[in-house]
Amino acid sequence: MLKSAIGRLRVIGWLEGMSFLVLLLIAMPLKYWADIPEVVTVVGGLHGLFFVLYILAVIHVTFAHRWSFLKFAAACIASFLPFGPFVVDRKLLRD
Repeated sequence: MLKSAIGRLRVIGWLEGMSFLVLLLIAMPLKYWADIPEVVTVVGGLHGLFFVLYILAVIHVTFAHRWSFLKFAAACIASFLPFGPFVVDRKLLRD
């Protein structure tokens, strides 16, 4: 799976999507309700790394597979939405 650009994008997309959900659903509540801000620092840093890797992977796939600007934009916008990378995986990468 990691040998192709699409495979790498799928793996990184899954990691980015999961880290975003952990940040929103676990780390943020722990910060504000349990007064444990360190969790956001750690998870936020990991999510930032996965976000950058995801955008780089989208750029790589765009050039390698000659994606249209619309597909590229949809994949980038999806990274800002909860469950967005999973939708990209389901809709764009299964083709």
